[in-house]
Amino acid sequence: MRRRTKRALWGVAAVAVVVVAIGLWVFRGALVAFGPSALSGGDAQVEALTLPDGFSVAVYADDVEGARSLALGAGGTVFVGSRDPGKVYALVDDDEDGRADRTLTVASGLDSPNGVAFRDGALYVAEISRVLRYDDIEARLDDPPAPAVVRDDLPDEGHHGWKFIAFGPDGQLYVPVGAPCNVCARDDERFAAILRMPPDGSDVEVFARGVRNTVGFDWHPDTGELWFTDNGRDLMGDDRPPDELNHAPRAGLHFGFPSCHGRVPDPDHRERTCAETRAPEIEFPAHVAPLGMRFYDGDAFGDRYRGGVFVAQHGSWNRTTPIGYRVVFVPFEGGRPGEPETFVDGFRGDRPVAWGRPVDVQVLRDGSLLISDDKSGAVYRVTRS
Repeated sequence: MRRRTKRALWGVAAVAVVVVAIGLWVFRGALVAFGPSALSGGDAQVEALTLPDGFSVAVYADDVEGARSLALGAGGTVFVGSRDPGKVYALVDDDEDGRADRTLTVASGLDSPNGVAFRDGALYVAEISRVLRYDDIEARLDDPPAPAVVRDDLPDEGHHGWKFIAFGPDGQLYVPVGAPCNVCARDDERFAAILRMPPDGSDVEVFARGVRNTVGFDWHPDTGELWFTDNGRDLMGDDRPPDELNHAPRAGLHFGFPSCHGRVPDPDHRERTCAETRAPEIEFPAHVAPLGMRFYDGDAFGDRYRGGVFVAQHGSWNRTTPIGYRVVFVPFEGGRPGEPETFVDGFRGDRPVAWGRPVDVQVLRDGSLLISDDKSGAVYRVTRS
């Protein structure tokens, strides 16, 4: 009887050790991704960042809680979405010295208003299940109007439900709907897809399928064709599947999810073969979490950068050794992407806890580049001397 009791106790102890080990691993991942900043104060944090020779970075605004997607107004106002704060901000540089003088809240109490876009004087904001429009917004920053509802029947699942939005060269508003899971198949064709609609939201069509979770896209300045980032599935190990930069030259293409992650077949979903889907143009390392991206169409950075893509890598949360936490540059030549290069680094460095997590990038009219950071609640500005 005593032997059975001892064996039972040893079994309980073994289970407890495993549970504690798993808990520590999860806690470590959460700490790396969401833990407190290793530095305090926006200007002090920026000193930790490294850039190529000739480039410098400074704080544009450091009071933008949860700063996520960026959009530029016709009058130079920088609009910033968020997730948990439920707010949309307007950053105004009154004296045009390269740093915002005012941070205004133009909308609050919203459901993960990550996505922002600007067209014909109006600010478009994407919540989980709605798209809103704030008319004549730059003239009413101190007294924002009540929003018009463009569309309110999008899926309301929160998992990957936050959105990046932008207007394409065709005048249509592109709105992604992420997969409501790590990996799954759903009957609703709007999941794991990029939708598009006219500015009034009167009709919705699926532009691209098999897209697990894109939080950034842009159109090539010469061809007008769509390029977008996509985040690979979790729980296949530290080093696979890859995260992606994809090219959608036309509507109707399928990018693999849930059957394929890049060219890596999913072990549980065999709805189609990888040969039937479009492969990524660039495979980033697994879990770097590429989010916002923009083609650089300015002059300030020189010919070397014109026509290439800047990509914000938010950083891993579930990898044994953290990775990402940087902005990379992908050069383009002859319409094709080259090898990614690190452009801004140091959001984590050799620290166990990252102090910042880049989310989006935005080219300003003077050719400088903004970078949003949702962990530090800041927006930074990169210039070249």
